[in-house]
Amino acid sequence: MLTLLSMFYYICLRRRSRSGTRGEALTSRRAVESGQRAVMPVTVEVEQYAKEVLDFSSHYGSENSMSYTMWNLAGIPNVFPSSGDFTQTAVFRAYGTWWEQCASAPPPFRRTPKGFHSQDYIELGFEEPVYPTAVDVLETYYPGAIIKILACSHNPFSQNPPADVRWEVLWSGEPTKVLTPQARQFSPNIKHINFPTNLLRLEVNSSMLDYYTEMDAVILRGVKERPMLALYKMPIIDINDLSDSEEELSDVGCSFRQGGDGKHQKTGNGYFDKLPYELIQLILSHLTLPDLCRLAQSCKLLHQHCCDPLQYTQLSLQPYWARLSDASLGYLQSRCTLLQRINLSWTGNRGALTLTGFSSFLKACGLSLGCLELSCCHFLNEACLEVISQTCPGLQELNLSSCDRLHPQAFAHISKLTRLRRLVLYRTKIEQTAILSILTFCIELRHLSLGSCVRIDDYDGVAGMLAARCHSLRSLDLWRCKNLTDRGLAELVSGCRMLEELDLGWCPTLQSSTGCFQHLARSLPRLRKLFLTANRTVCDSDIEELAASCPSLQHLDILGTRLVSADSLKKLFQSCPRLLLLDVSFCSQIDTRVVQELSGLFPKVAIKKSFTQ
Repeated sequence: MLTLLSMFYYICLRRRSRSGTRGEALTSRRAVESGQRAVMPVTVEVEQYAKEVLDFSSHYGSENSMSYTMWNLAGIPNVFPSSGDFTQTAVFRAYGTWWEQCASAPPPFRRTPKGFHSQDYIELGFEEPVYPTAVDVLETYYPGAIIKILACSHNPFSQNPPADVRWEVLWSGEPTKVLTPQARQFSPNIKHINFPTNLLRLEVNSSMLDYYTEMDAVILRGVKERPMLALYKMPIIDINDLSDSEEELSDVGCSFRQGGDGKHQKTGNGYFDKLPYELIQLILSHLTLPDLCRLAQSCKLLHQHCCDPLQYTQLSLQPYWARLSDASLGYLQSRCTLLQRINLSWTGNRGALTLTGFSSFLKACGLSLGCLELSCCHFLNEACLEVISQTCPGLQELNLSSCDRLHPQAFAHISKLTRLRRLVLYRTKIEQTAILSILTFCIELRHLSLGSCVRIDDYDGVAGMLAARCHSLRSLDLWRCKNLTDRGLAELVSGCRMLEELDLGWCPTLQSSTGCFQHLARSLPRLRKLFLTANRTVCDSDIEELAASCPSLQHLDILGTRLVSADSLKKLFQSCPRLLLLDVSFCSQIDTRVVQELSGLFPKVAIKKSFTQ
């Protein structure tokens, strides 16, 4: 009996001490059993701010400035401990759930794990690799978006190519709503890891927040020598420690190596043999991908069901970005012959996916593919886009958001995808010639995002081509385009009268005095979302025209205007009963008192008014 308990105790200790080697776990067990406390070497804790912002999924700012950009997270704090809306902080592109309610939002993928909540991320490099003891995030406005902190074994400043890149979760939590928008220092209790790191990744979910979250700096604390104290602490024994961990199932496709080897010869499957095939398929459709892979190894009957291509018509691999490889796609390939939608966003970076693995997968599975999500996939190159254009003839949705390392000439291949209806090119290096070619051939476009595409020289030309070719356009994102004029806007709204969403935020060349916004309102009666962010010329007559012509309006952003009064907003609220969101931050005539008055009269409308302290 004593021997059995000792074995059980050892197994639990081994599971709990994954951050150490087998020898260290045994040493820990002996230390605990003997009641001795280890003698710790004296180490000095290193405190360092981020040296460089390496990668991120989105930001509120421009590619050509520092205001509201992720690059503000590098270095020492700029504004902390002050609270409020500051241009010197890092701000992501969206917040809340309003963007999920827009017509341009794609439907969610089935089989997404319930524990995966990440919407955005940022990766930070630090000067010295350390064993982390603490991570501090200085949040200055509407905190609470951070849901996961990860550490990477790869040194981003090393000249050697990455090999065996490993990511470890230091801390994770659920999306939360902090009761106050005031600044705070977020210092979660982190897990000890068995490798030094100078690369951190923060993943965020802003769906619970009432406004944009802002961060000022990130501090990594750690020691250069591996700490041993964690190995000597008494573990909490849990029966769940006896189950396989995610580390042991690190390859998403590893389960496919087994299951078809003929080892399961027993044919008695109990009541499962009596269930209709379709019913079993329905039950299995609720499993996540790793669970489906594990279940395939249980018996021949379930292996047949788990490998049925009908289980893989939709596939989101984004939650497994840290573990996905060419081998993973290879194992999934034979099961994805009927694939219609796939999400590969965030995957393949640092050599995890290659042209060979990606092209092999698409050649086998691209024929019926209708939706391809590739946001932040930095393994992509021109050859990859050429493969997409050749192997996915029916593709209707393509997302290349923040693929900012793609060469400009690569985008020319997109024009071959003539059935495209949704195209996201946010923060890419697409240029004038390529976008005009795409608009010439892809005339079925419904949703187009060109936000922060700073290499397009003439947005008036783009607007003219849209008006001439894309009459079915429903949503258009021109966030921070620098050269759209009233002439181009007039041509756009005259030719694309089906528009429901139009983002003209931070477009400085548009002037209300030309009448362009009133003409816009009269031309787009279906309009549901309009962003005129940071256009200081928007005035009462523009708001009144929106009230008269756009009764379906739901989202309006007029941040920064100085010429809109409370009276015109009241007319808007009365004429637009579906209005849900109005941003009047930094509107000089709309103070806190006016916001409170309007909120009392129209409680269904979320009126946003940021502050600086």
